[in-house]
Amino acid sequence: MPSETLHPEGSAPLVAPPHGRTAALLLLTFGTFVVGTGEFAIMGMLPEFAASLGLTPADAGHAITAYALGVVVGAPLITILGARLSRRELMLVLLLLFCFGNALSVAMPTPGLIEVARFITGLPHGALFGISALVAASMVERSHRGWAVGRVLSGIAISTLIGAPFSTFAANHFGWRIAYLIIGSLGFVTFLGVLRYIPADVPNRKNSPLREVKALGNTQVLLTLLTAAIGFGGMFAIYTYLTSVVQNVTHVPEWEVMLYMVIWGCGMLAGTNVGAWIVDRNINLAVILALSGSIFVMLLFPYVMHNPLGLMADVFFIPAFVNALGPALQTRLMDFAEDAQALAASLNHSAFNIANALGASLGSVLLKRQLGYGSLGIGSALLSAGGLAVYFIALAALKSSGLREVRGSID
Repeated sequence: MPSETLHPEGSAPLVAPPHGRTAALLLLTFGTFVVGTGEFAIMGMLPEFAASLGLTPADAGHAITAYALGVVVGAPLITILGARLSRRELMLVLLLLFCFGNALSVAMPTPGLIEVARFITGLPHGALFGISALVAASMVERSHRGWAVGRVLSGIAISTLIGAPFSTFAANHFGWRIAYLIIGSLGFVTFLGVLRYIPADVPNRKNSPLREVKALGNTQVLLTLLTAAIGFGGMFAIYTYLTSVVQNVTHVPEWEVMLYMVIWGCGMLAGTNVGAWIVDRNINLAVILALSGSIFVMLLFPYVMHNPLGLMADVFFIPAFVNALGPALQTRLMDFAEDAQALAASLNHSAFNIANALGASLGSVLLKRQLGYGSLGIGSALLSAGGLAVYFIALAALKSSGLREVRGSID
């Protein structure tokens, strides 16, 4: 597979989709929507899932952990093993594995086997998002990469707005197994869409998996991934316990709880798209604004959580600022990954899931120490500050090396 790393003196040739760029980008966005729904669906249907298997909600949560572990393990492993495949071929393999994992989730009779099925379903997750972002970027001019990546990744936010609530509805009325059957079926629709709408690129059959691993020795790639692993964590520290805050602190009516979830999803969608717009103008500014803004709105959390309207505003801006980070870091990896484009793009989503675990764990520790729900905002702000500190280290290392970033460098 020829490298598509772009350099200051020129740009890579554009890839022409067989049925137009708009159709291809819509298909890729639909794919991230389906896979995102597969990840977030269980959070809304956890009570039905637990009751049907005779589990407590805490025990049923192991299925969520199994999926996240699959994402962290699968992103690098599958991308390395698929180094000799073209991007289109790898996408097709990943989608088949996603469909198989969901079908297995439906068929398995015991909690332990279902956890294995969820682990398998999580394996293609990170690589699918990473390859989708690379394919989207290859179809547009260099100055529009952020827009293309943001558009594709917006499917994740849409999955929290539409996919997850629909899955909860399907689980409550027809059972969680039917919900996963629908998700798996939509994954197969995406598979057929890739066959029709995604351009067939030329694979490099001589490419060595070890070559991709060695290329990850780039300091800028590692620091960008570390920025993601820490910087995204604060959002999850709050999101994991948001329902509890709304119910036990804000004391809103039960029907209003879902409204806060919808507002959170709207914030994610807005942040992804605004962040993508800023990336195409100054990538470093996008990262610094995203993390600095998230620190501010997270510090406000303890002061607004008693006020329904104030909390609504904060619940919008927290994911908006943090999600603006996604297109920036994904695009930055493209600038520095060289021969490890696919691996670095996939690892970005492993880092995202590490942030998920880090944020949720921090929230659990704070609450177990009886520091109160307000401490979630302080802890989250510290994680965002940590991500910002790592990014400043990356910029300092870049400057000391005598190199200049391709775009958006800070002199």
